[in-house]
Amino acid sequence: MIQLWNVSKKYRSGPVALGEVSFSVARGEFLFLTGPSGAGKTTLLKLIYREELPDSGQILVNGRNVTSLPRRKVPYLRRSIGVVFQSFRLIPRKTVFENVTYLPRILGMSREEQQRMCERALRRVGLAHRLNAYPRQLSGGEQQRVTLARALVCDPRIILADEPTGNLDPELSNEILALLREIHAQGTTVVVATHDRSIIESIGGRVLLLHRGRLVADAEREAGPEAMPRPAPLPFKADFRRAH
Repeated sequence: MIQLWNVSKKYRSGPVALGEVSFSVARGEFLFLTGPSGAGKTTLLKLIYREELPDSGQILVNGRNVTSLPRRKVPYLRRSIGVVFQSFRLIPRKTVFENVTYLPRILGMSREEQQRMCERALRRVGLAHRLNAYPRQLSGGEQQRVTLARALVCDPRIILADEPTGNLDPELSNEILALLREIHAQGTTVVVATHDRSIIESIGGRVLLLHRGRLVADAEREAGPEAMPRPAPLPFKADFRRAH
């Protein structure tokens, strides 16, 4: 479903964002991408959905070579990838309907089709009654649900969530995680980037650990706080087996 080979990225100012990262994600998998701030988590997600291009290496998503994809075909790639942002990225002057249907509108779908897709996505996150509301009229939890609906609107095969609970209190965080798990149970591949170890402890599963742009571990974790030791000093080498 997602494959990376020796992917590297460096911005003009600052250290290497990613250095020779390689891994694959199977269809229908749920995994966590973790590591301290600045480890490269957000950059890695941006490369997968083609907001950024790598300096070297190859990235395949659903069999497409993302690194060589013509710009005009990027919206069609993103139809198969839903992205959930920590900062919501909702357009304040647009309604929930207009925010959720941004991609279908770009793809040239009819108003009737946009309406049908939006209503279905909002029902999945429990916000069908907020179709005509504006972001300022929504709570933080509701805004994050709208971003999730926007990610789901084209029924993607993959969901990428970048710190999806970073701006939420624990109760709302649990609600968003429950939605992501429900979406995964329906067959969607889900990748969650987070530095919050309590989230990983509560759900378990495969965990990729980044440190200073390098993939330093690839581990399976059982759910439950007793299954995961307390944080050790960076780079957490004691907590995970070394990545190959």
